[in-house]
Amino acid sequence: MNIRFYIKCMLCLLIAKFAFAEVIDVNDQEMIKLSNANIPIVDVRRSAEWVQTGVIPNSILLTFFDEEGNYNFDEWYERLQLEINVTDPIILICRSGKRSKVVANMIDEKFNTIIYNSQSGINSWISKKLITVEPQTN
Repeated sequence: MNIRFYIKCMLCLLIAKFAFAEVIDVNDQEMIKLSNANIPIVDVRRSAEWVQTGVIPNSILLTFFDEEGNYNFDEWYERLQLEINVTDPIILICRSGKRSKVVANMIDEKFNTIIYNSQSGINSWISKKLITVEPQTN
């Protein structure tokens, strides 16, 4: 009887694990490889930050947190759905990797997809002198 209970518990844990997304931290070189494999980069910083540092070419610019740290996940996710197929993997980036990790974990709680988080953000990208361009906002 105890064996059945443990098996059921293990199955529930496995099902719960696969019912959610997976967040994977990546470095700049891994981001380049993923981007070359057509996995979109979503920059969650604010527009002033994009202007200040530039953005990674072809990245999707979609602010998540406002200046006060407020956000509306559902509204942001709806806008994301207009840009990409949200069931496919994505790469999230911010300034240092902290905000994008928060967003990745929020997606992880709600949806079943793979999210790559730029673990050191645009700061690392710039310090390695990788290409940035002026943001093209609508």
